[in-house]
Amino acid sequence: MPEEPNFPLLPYSRIVGQDTLRDLLAIDYVMRSSVGGVLVSGDRGTAKSTIVRSFARMMHGRLPVTLPINVTDDRVVGGWDVNSLMLGVADWRDGLLVEASKSGKNGESGMLYIDEVNLLDDHIVNVILDAVSTGILVVQRDGKDKVPEHVDFSLVGTMNPDEGLLRPQLLDRFGFYVGVTAEKEGRADVRARILSTVLRFDAEREWPHSTWLAEGERLDQERCEEIREARRRLPQVRLTEQAEALCGRLAAEFQLEGHRGEIVMAQGARAWAALEGRFQTTVRDVQKVAPHAIAHRRKDADYADGIGLTHEDEARLAAVIASARPH
Repeated sequence: MPEEPNFPLLPYSRIVGQDTLRDLLAIDYVMRSSVGGVLVSGDRGTAKSTIVRSFARMMHGRLPVTLPINVTDDRVVGGWDVNSLMLGVADWRDGLLVEASKSGKNGESGMLYIDEVNLLDDHIVNVILDAVSTGILVVQRDGKDKVPEHVDFSLVGTMNPDEGLLRPQLLDRFGFYVGVTAEKEGRADVRARILSTVLRFDAEREWPHSTWLAEGERLDQERCEEIREARRRLPQVRLTEQAEALCGRLAAEFQLEGHRGEIVMAQGARAWAALEGRFQTTVRDVQKVAPHAIAHRRKDADYADGIGLTHEDEARLAAVIASARPH
């Protein structure tokens, strides 16, 4: 995929608001985990797609490989090129999963972005999540040997809950869940800053030598290097016994199915510590990621009414975390 420097996209460092989503994208990048990936749920107009695309361009130098809603199996996993077959030549065309794996900067893995992931066929979502979790894509087509292809990419899905939800079995396969909303009452100052930023971007992107946009790109380069440095630091970050025990207690308290929840909490806590420049985790690191590893996995969740934590859930979470802090 070629770089798209002229695509009209706000520099990541100029985006205002949605701090939780932005933190989770950085955590997921640093984790580089088989149980990673971020599912973003929110209403239209909450900047979900803008943030994901700007983050991808900051970290990978290009827009993410994007999966269309009406995508076919062949386009996802690969297949014979129809045009070459019509000429009597059997040329293989890699699918979007391989393309995403090769789309990063300097040989790194890239990002696969699924907008409206809840509208995809379940079997397509299953294929993608299997490839993410195993790192291996096995393609079996007529006349094509079953040869495993190694794939490595970060996965981000966005959805509008008003248009339907994912099944719990599929929700569990995403590392983190984050719900995004428009800024509410009491945050009029933030809404004003968002409006000012959007209006300024609309005006300045017409100028070929905008110093405001150039400064945003410079800040993006600095932030990109900070996140990359955190990924390099991650192997040296130790998960403390206190943080490890807390992950287990939270998983038990919320009766999480399977063990992905506590694994994601532990890995996410280490990633957040790395992003903050530390070499061992604290309770605060677990607190940062726990709500987003638990919300879509808790056994008593009412998925018909949404995925986020209830006020009761938040109180239980706070109580368990408080009990783990040193007195």
